[in-house]
Amino acid sequence: MAKGKTRRRAPKAWRDMFLAELALTSNVTRAADKAGVDASTVYKARRSEPDFYRRWHEALAEGYDNLEMDLLRRLRIGELTGGGPAKSRRKYDNAIAFRLLSAHRESVGRQKALRANEDEDAIIASINAKLEKMRQRQLAIDADQDRTDFDASA
Repeated sequence: MAKGKTRRRAPKAWRDMFLAELALTSNVTRAADKAGVDASTVYKARRSEPDFYRRWHEALAEGYDNLEMDLLRRLRIGELTGGGPAKSRRKYDNAIAFRLLSAHRESVGRQKALRANEDEDAIIASINAKLEKMRQRQLAIDADQDRTDFDASA
Protein backbone atom coordinates (compact mmCIF):
# COMPACT_ATOMS: atom_id res chain seq x y z
CA MET A 1 0.00 0.00 0.00
CA ALA A 2 1.43 3.38 -0.97
CA LYS A 3 2.33 5.66 1.91
CA GLY A 4 -0.46 8.06 2.87
CA LYS A 5 -3.16 6.11 1.03
CA THR A 6 -5.86 4.21 2.82
CA ARG A 7 -7.94 1.61 1.07
CA ARG A 8 -11.60 2.03 1.92
CA ARG A 9 -13.33 -0.84 3.70
CA ALA A 10 -16.55 -0.98 5.61
CA PRO A 11 -15.71 0.10 9.19
CA LYS A 12 -16.48 -3.26 10.79
CA ALA A 13 -14.74 -5.21 8.02
CA TRP A 14 -11.33 -3.58 8.49
CA ARG A 15 -11.63 -3.80 12.28
CA ASP A 16 -12.35 -7.53 12.20
CA MET A 17 -9.56 -8.16 9.70
CA PHE A 18 -7.13 -6.03 11.71
CA LEU A 19 -7.95 -7.79 14.99
CA ALA A 20 -7.67 -11.25 13.42
CA GLU A 21 -4.23 -10.41 12.02
CA LEU A 22 -3.17 -8.78 15.31
CA ALA A 23 -4.08 -12.01 17.10
CA LEU A 24 -1.95 -13.95 14.62
CA THR A 25 1.09 -11.68 14.48
CA SER A 26 1.08 -9.37 17.55
CA ASN A 27 2.22 -6.73 15.02
CA VAL A 28 0.08 -3.58 14.73
CA THR A 29 1.69 -2.29 11.53
CA ARG A 30 1.40 -5.63 9.76
CA ALA A 31 -2.20 -6.08 10.93
CA ALA A 32 -3.16 -2.57 9.77
CA ASP A 33 -1.55 -3.22 6.39
CA LYS A 34 -3.43 -6.53 6.06
CA ALA A 35 -6.69 -4.70 6.89
CA GLY A 36 -5.95 -2.02 4.30
CA VAL A 37 -5.74 0.93 6.70
CA ASP A 38 -2.99 3.12 8.08
CA ALA A 39 -1.67 2.34 11.54
CA SER A 40 -2.76 5.84 12.61
CA THR A 41 -6.35 4.86 11.78
CA VAL A 42 -6.28 1.85 14.07
CA TYR A 43 -4.65 3.81 16.89
CA LYS A 44 -7.31 6.53 16.54
CA ALA A 45 -10.08 3.89 16.65
CA ARG A 46 -8.47 2.35 19.72
CA ARG A 47 -8.47 5.72 21.51
CA SER A 48 -12.05 6.63 20.59
CA GLU A 49 -13.92 3.29 20.67
CA PRO A 50 -14.06 1.43 23.99
CA ASP A 51 -15.27 -1.83 22.39
CA PHE A 52 -12.46 -1.76 19.82
CA TYR A 53 -9.97 -1.01 22.62
CA ARG A 54 -11.24 -4.07 24.54
CA ARG A 55 -11.14 -6.30 21.45
CA TRP A 56 -7.61 -4.99 20.64
CA HIS A 57 -6.36 -6.19 24.01
CA GLU A 58 -8.15 -9.52 23.60
CA ALA A 59 -6.40 -9.96 20.24
CA LEU A 60 -3.04 -9.06 21.78
CA ALA A 61 -3.66 -11.58 24.57
CA GLU A 62 -4.43 -14.25 21.98
CA GLY A 63 -1.36 -13.23 19.97
CA TYR A 64 0.74 -13.42 23.11
CA ASP A 65 -0.51 -16.95 23.77
CA ASN A 66 0.28 -17.90 20.16
CA LEU A 67 3.73 -16.35 20.45
CA GLU A 68 4.38 -18.26 23.67
CA MET A 69 3.44 -21.55 22.00
CA ASP A 70 5.57 -20.75 18.95
CA LEU A 71 8.49 -19.84 21.17
CA LEU A 72 8.16 -23.11 23.08
CA ARG A 73 8.05 -25.03 19.80
CA ARG A 74 11.21 -23.26 18.59
CA LEU A 75 12.96 -23.89 21.89
CA ARG A 76 12.24 -27.59 21.58
CA ILE A 77 12.86 -28.24 17.89
CA GLY A 78 14.57 -25.11 16.52
CA GLU A 79 14.29 -23.81 12.97
CA LEU A 80 16.06 -25.25 9.96
CA THR A 81 18.51 -22.87 8.30
CA GLY A 82 21.13 -23.30 5.63
CA GLY A 83 21.41 -24.51 2.06
CA GLY A 84 19.12 -27.46 1.62
CA PRO A 85 18.31 -30.62 3.57
CA ALA A 86 21.88 -31.95 3.62
CA LYS A 87 23.42 -28.70 4.91
CA SER A 88 20.55 -27.46 7.09
CA ARG A 89 21.18 -26.77 10.74
CA ARG A 90 18.84 -26.11 13.63
CA LYS A 91 18.80 -22.50 14.76
CA TYR A 92 17.54 -21.58 18.25
CA ASP A 93 17.74 -17.76 18.08
CA ASN A 94 14.72 -16.42 19.94
CA ALA A 95 15.77 -12.85 20.76
CA ILE A 96 12.91 -11.22 18.82
CA ALA A 97 10.30 -13.50 20.37
CA PHE A 98 11.61 -12.71 23.86
CA ARG A 99 11.43 -8.97 23.12
CA LEU A 100 7.81 -9.30 21.95
CA LEU A 101 6.89 -11.35 25.00
CA SER A 102 8.43 -8.71 27.25
CA ALA A 103 6.73 -5.85 25.41
CA HIS A 104 3.27 -7.37 25.72
CA ARG A 105 3.53 -9.09 29.10
CA GLU A 106 1.87 -6.34 31.16
CA SER A 107 -1.07 -5.63 28.84
CA VAL A 108 -1.72 -9.33 28.34
CA GLY A 109 -1.57 -9.93 32.07
CA ARG A 110 -4.24 -7.26 32.55
CA GLN A 111 -6.42 -8.86 29.87
CA LYS A 112 -6.07 -12.32 31.42
CA ALA A 113 -7.05 -10.87 34.81
CA LEU A 114 -10.13 -9.29 33.23
CA ARG A 115 -11.04 -12.65 31.66
CA ALA A 116 -10.68 -14.36 35.02
CA ASN A 117 -12.93 -11.76 36.65
CA GLU A 118 -15.54 -12.21 33.91
CA ASP A 119 -15.43 -15.96 34.44
CA GLU A 120 -15.84 -15.46 38.19
CA ASP A 121 -18.79 -13.11 37.65
CA ALA A 122 -20.43 -15.66 35.34
CA ILE A 123 -19.98 -18.41 37.91
CA ILE A 124 -21.47 -16.27 40.69
CA ALA A 125 -24.42 -15.30 38.45
CA SER A 126 -25.00 -18.96 37.61
CA ILE A 127 -24.95 -19.95 41.30
CA ASN A 128 -27.34 -17.11 42.16
CA ALA A 129 -29.73 -18.19 39.37
CA LYS A 130 -29.70 -21.78 40.64
CA LEU A 131 -30.34 -20.64 44.20
CA GLU A 132 -33.26 -18.50 43.01
CA LYS A 133 -34.77 -21.48 41.14
CA MET A 134 -34.41 -23.61 44.28
CA ARG A 135 -36.08 -20.88 46.34
CA GLN A 136 -38.96 -20.64 43.85
CA ARG A 137 -39.41 -24.43 43.90
CA GLN A 138 -39.44 -24.44 47.69
CA LEU A 139 -42.01 -21.61 47.76
CA ALA A 140 -44.19 -23.59 45.34
CA ILE A 141 -43.86 -26.74 47.49
CA ASP A 142 -44.72 -24.74 50.62
CA ALA A 143 -47.74 -23.14 48.93
CA ASP A 144 -48.91 -26.54 47.69
CA GLN A 145 -48.46 -27.99 51.20
CA ASP A 146 -50.43 -25.11 52.71
CA ARG A 147 -53.27 -25.76 50.22
CA THR A 148 -53.21 -29.51 51.03
CA ASP A 149 -53.27 -28.79 54.79
CA PHE A 150 -56.11 -26.32 54.34
CA ASP A 151 -58.13 -28.77 52.19
CA ALA A 152 -57.57 -31.54 54.76
CA SER A 153 -58.80 -29.39 57.63
CA ALA A 154 -61.92 -28.19 55.80
